[in-house]
Amino acid sequence: MTFEIVFVLLSLLGMVAALIADKMRPGMILFSVVVLFLCAGILTPKEMLEGFSNKGMITVALLFLVSEGIRQSGTLGQVIKKLLPQGKTTVFKAQLRILPSVAFISAFLNNTPVVVIFAPIIKHWAKSVNLPATKFLIPLSYVTILGGICTLIGTSTNLVVHGMILEAGFEGFSMFELGKVGIFIAIAGIIYIFLFSKRLLPDARPDTAVPDEEVEEGEKLHRVEAVLGARFPGINKKLKDFNFQRHFQERHYGAEVKEIKTRNGQRFVSNLEEVVLHEGDTLVVMADDTFIPTWGESSVFVLLTNGNEPDTTGKKKRWFALLLLVLMIVGATVGELPVTKEMFPDIKLDMFFFVSITTIIMAWTNLFPARKYTKYISWDILITIACAFAISKAMVNSGVADSVAKFIIGLSDDYGPHVLLAMVFIITNLFTELITNNAAAALAFPLALSISAQLGVSPTPFFVVICMAASASFSTPIGYQTNLIVQGIGNYKFTDFVRIGLPLNIITFLISIILIPLIWNF
Repeated sequence: MTFEIVFVLLSLLGMVAALIADKMRPGMILFSVVVLFLCAGILTPKEMLEGFSNKGMITVALLFLVSEGIRQSGTLGQVIKKLLPQGKTTVFKAQLRILPSVAFISAFLNNTPVVVIFAPIIKHWAKSVNLPATKFLIPLSYVTILGGICTLIGTSTNLVVHGMILEAGFEGFSMFELGKVGIFIAIAGIIYIFLFSKRLLPDARPDTAVPDEEVEEGEKLHRVEAVLGARFPGINKKLKDFNFQRHFQERHYGAEVKEIKTRNGQRFVSNLEEVVLHEGDTLVVMADDTFIPTWGESSVFVLLTNGNEPDTTGKKKRWFALLLLVLMIVGATVGELPVTKEMFPDIKLDMFFFVSITTIIMAWTNLFPARKYTKYISWDILITIACAFAISKAMVNSGVADSVAKFIIGLSDDYGPHVLLAMVFIITNLFTELITNNAAAALAFPLALSISAQLGVSPTPFFVVICMAASASFSTPIGYQTNLIVQGIGNYKFTDFVRIGLPLNIITFLISIILIPLIWNF
């Protein structure tokens, strides 16, 4: 083995270990590795920076703003309220009304705002109709993932892989191409949830610390659930070291922590001062009426809810936002047709083109506050994506991709590309459950490219399987942000995700390795 191969392999192992340990944000971990490759001469400055100007990465950034415009228009809140059955109903009937529609919505919008808006409304509704919210919140997260795999813009992972495909000199995915297999996975997944979620998901686990109706005497303090975001200043600190109550009282937003639900499924109602806070933990706090309005648009918290979701937007604003979204999707789809390309040979009417126009219109019509636009972009995800391109390039430059591909092919010499396709799925899916979906795609893509080249087959089936595997994060709450969000407010344990999620991983695996070679020939 050459120095470059050993250096890259050790760096990647360190990267995976650091991502699992979660001592630093994924973007900074990946950026640190990229800088190491730059110092070792494995990457040139140009190669290191190429990901930051990649069209796929910029498209993801703009889609954050489009999703925010839809969120602030109030459209999603109205949609879920109309979907929720009023009066006496059953878990199955309610899921039948909610889940397919949510999957459809998440095919065109970022998953996180969909779950952030829908989860507290569904929890409050479930209580009002005497149904356990635990039967709806994990399914909510799962169907947003299942819907996201059906389109190019449904998840950032699809756009990342699409960008890597273009950089490698191949033709990328069209708007609905991934839906050829994604729709079957989504349908099978939703049917599985219909049939087994009632049995596999726990019954209601009421909050032990503070009931929803409790108001402290002498003060107008109400129960609020707050999911900690990446920019919460007390991350990786004990509650006593951060002093949550004093921190906010200094700003006249006094809030007292009553309960902590960790992202590992543990719940603490005593000795709270000794609990170390992590991103994705849920705090149950007593706060006054100014707490949610003050911190609602801050990235300090991913979600804030007190069960009361007032509608403050007008119908015109909601319809206008919906119209823009539809025009963006239709425009990008029609722009990919051969006849459109012939009519406009000098303009590439792709998703990037239409999402750019939609973002500018939303900003100038104040669908989201243009002065605060940087707040609505998840910069860590963008840095992770940009560095993913560089890491993928380093694996190719150093020879790691070819060496690992030869090793994998050697393990399955007599089985052909179908078994290798299954191995790529398993490797990618394990990485996405342990680290992040975009980092998983970055590690898997050069391997897939090398495997297909050495076998002399088309790489497209491998590219598609990476998209499916990198998004199929069902078995752990830490693999996908929407899982973390619902874990806290649904009082789920880590094992709840394993119990219902692992079969869904297997379903996704089986459908992928059976259908993908039939649709995209080797």
